[in-house]
Order: sequence, then structure tokens, then C-alpha cells
Amino acid sequence: MSDIKLEKIDANRWLLPQTGGMKVPGIIYANEKIYQLLKGDESARQVANVAHLPGIVNYSLAMPDVHWGYGFPIGGVAAFDLDSGIISPGGVGYDINCGCRLMITNLTLGDIKSRLSELTTALYQHIPSGVGSTGSVKLSGKDQKKVLEEGAGWAVKAGFGLQEDLETTEDGGTMAGADPEQVSARALERGKQQLGTLGSGNHFLEIEEVQEIFDEAAAQAFGLRKGQIAVMIHTGSRGLGYQICDDYLALMVKHAHETGIELPDRQLACAYLSSARGKNYLAAMACGANYAWANRQLLMHRTREIFEKTLRMSPRELGMRLVYDVCHNIAKIEEFNIQGKMKKLCVHRKGATRAFPAGHDAVPARYKSVGQPVLIPGDMGSGSYVLVGQEKAMEETFGSACHGAGRVMSRTQATKVSQGRSIARELADQGVLVMASSKGTLREEMPDAYKNVQDVVQVMHEAGIAKKVAKLKSLSCIKG
Repeated sequence: MSDIKLEKIDANRWLLPQTGGMKVPGIIYANEKIYQLLKGDESARQVANVAHLPGIVNYSLAMPDVHWGYGFPIGGVAAFDLDSGIISPGGVGYDINCGCRLMITNLTLGDIKSRLSELTTALYQHIPSGVGSTGSVKLSGKDQKKVLEEGAGWAVKAGFGLQEDLETTEDGGTMAGADPEQVSARALERGKQQLGTLGSGNHFLEIEEVQEIFDEAAAQAFGLRKGQIAVMIHTGSRGLGYQICDDYLALMVKHAHETGIELPDRQLACAYLSSARGKNYLAAMACGANYAWANRQLLMHRTREIFEKTLRMSPRELGMRLVYDVCHNIAKIEEFNIQGKMKKLCVHRKGATRAFPAGHDAVPARYKSVGQPVLIPGDMGSGSYVLVGQEKAMEETFGSACHGAGRVMSRTQATKVSQGRSIARELADQGVLVMASSKGTLREEMPDAYKNVQDVVQVMHEAGIAKKVAKLKSLSCIKG
């Protein structure tokens, strides 16, 4: 944390006082245990840096999974005024609309226990993963434009899923305002063959079991029951999204002097929301977001098919249904009560996710009475949590919560620490079957490299931002 001094507000919040060129204070959501981890990390400095940006409203925020990122910290949330504020690619992230999709089934562990290895192998063999992986869907220029404009809606129309899948996908799986003309030829080329692929790094597909229910009413609304088999998919916009971010960062760095904005870190390169460059980035980012939703929709459809074929079940018997698809790494125009007035803001969520409460217009009809599902995956060994958004999130965090456990080691550190260890064997000893295209990926993504997801989730729960609904245990995991 270097010279950054934090002041304790309560058991789950720390104030970063407004100093120097900061336009607002910062708030970091952390308990004492997570606060101690922050001391070896520069993410608090990044929270302060974000507070220097023009048009920022109320606070520069960090969720309890916060760790160092490019420009903005991962786990960072910041909202900007549409007239005087900015849009920053570093505040969205390289993997635009990286997100999670949770599916549930009619199955229990007893139904698949003897077939788990066979099922996991089939998923690993038929779902492309790893660096540079390519999918079975090869897009023509015309089709790719439709994907970028229509997102998951294109996938369903093309036969990859059901209309009901869109009903429980954030924003219906389509972000408005997408303009393929603002996406470079290089980005389009990278996206042509990667639709329907998992990718590498922290991306995964997990078979999980609902282990514990904390909130019966919300669990019932979400269709969750103890002992049920579920599948979690975590991936994003692949090379296309990465290239969009890279292109616009380079452009904004090159023209930084034109904005007149003094940046404490050049990685915060940005453009005013009202400028042509800012609008062009938002239009390109929406294309990346739509590609990611189409990607996860294809992966879900393929997963359904593999389950049905491997287990020799009909769709009705399997009953695989989408609980929710939530994105992180995004900037969205949303409305909030700011000092008694409703105001539209551009909310950057980088490694953070929506946590909208009951009754909000953006919450799917079937969940309106309880609130939006919030999906929080942990590391490979710890499983995942489902939470539900609360009204307090609208008051304190611009309707945002954490998106995962959050790293405590860089990938380089994790590789060094895990030297000589078999991560796959260690996980097998814990009852988790892991398949990956690279041993290096398993070492980079080993459980020790992450915070304890239970601690992270508990901060959100106790702070009243998102309440715990269910815990899911990992049974098997496919990594890129």
C-alpha cells in the first residue's frame, strides 16, 4: 500500500481520504483479514489514482476481491457524470464482458457420480480451451457483424439455445449501441474463429453441487436446491475484446495531451464521454460485450448437448436451465439517486458485477420479488457462491458487488511457489477432478494464488451489499 493510509469506517469498510488531486475519497470493502493482504499490494494506490479522474461521482470504490490491475484495480468500481466524466478502457479491462453463467439441472450427485470422469472428459474434449483455441463456428463477415450487434440473441436465432436463456441473461444478452464500424480489422480477424471457446487463464467450466442453502426464499426463486448438480462457465470476449481494449488504449494514450486531463498514471488513459473518441470506444466495447454473451451462449448450448449425449438423457430429463448470466469488465449507463435526484451515470465495473435489488427494472421478471442473482466463483478447489443483490448496493456501490475471490499472487509468483508440486493431484485429493491444456495454467491458477472466497463473500454479505443464497462445491473443472 506504500504511503496510502486507510481509516477504518466499520468492520467491512475502509476510507481512503481525499488528498492531493483526488476529486473524491475512496472506499475499500474489506474485513481485517483482507485489509492485511492489501498491505502487500498496490491496489489501494490505484483506487486513489482513479479518484483523480474528471466527473467521478461520490467515491472511487474497491470490492473485497480487489487486486492490482491495468490502470484501475481489478475489483474497482467508479461512476462518472455523462457531461463532465470520462470513459477509460483500463476501467473496463482487456477481457470485455468477461462473465459467469450458472446453469442448474434436474440431476443429483448420485445420478452422475459414477460418470463424472467420463462427463468431464467429454466436456474437455469437445469444448475448445487454452490459448488461441478456435471453435467450430466459423463466422462470415456478415454473421460476425450480427454477433457484434445482437449478442446472445444472434446465437439463439442461429439455433444455439432457447429463447428462455435470454430472459435470465443480463440485459437479455445484448448491449445497445454496438457499432462494428468502430472495431478494427485486427480485432475482427481475431474474433472470427474463437466463438464458442473457453480460452485460458482464470477461465473455466465447472461441474458443481449445491452444498448449502442460506436463503430459502431466494434459492427457491432461483431454482436452487441442496444436492443439485449445476454448471458454472466463466469466460469472455476472447481475442476480439482484448484487441478492442488494446486499440483504444493506444489511441487514447497517443491523444492524451488533447484532453487536458492530468493523469497520475498513463494506464488511466481516457476520453470524455461526450467526445467522439469516447463514444466510439463505448460503441466498440458494446460489440465486445455482445461477442462475449454470444460466446457463453454457445458454450452453454454445447454443454447441454454433451450432458445429454454422455448421460443418454433427453433435454426434459436433464432439465438444464440458465439461472443467470452476469457480466463484469464493463461500463454501463445506469440511473441512480444522487443527492435526492435521479441521474444517469457511466458505471465502470472492472472485475465487479451488478448486484441490483428486488423490484429493479433490470432484474428478470422471475426474480423481481427477491433481486438479481450475483455469481461469485472461487478458486478451483473452493467452489462458488450465489448471492442476491440488496438495496444497500444502490445506495453505496452503484449497484455493484465483487466478482470472485481475487488474486493474492501474480501468475509469476504462483508458478514459482508451485514448483515441483502437482496441482492436479492436490485437487484430486480434495475430491476435485481437473483437466487443463497446460500444467502451467494449473500452477498459475492454483488455489493458494487466490484469497479465500468465503472471506470475500462474507464482506459483501455483512456489509448488506449482496446476501448469501447458496454455496456450490466444485466436483470437476476444465481449465484452458
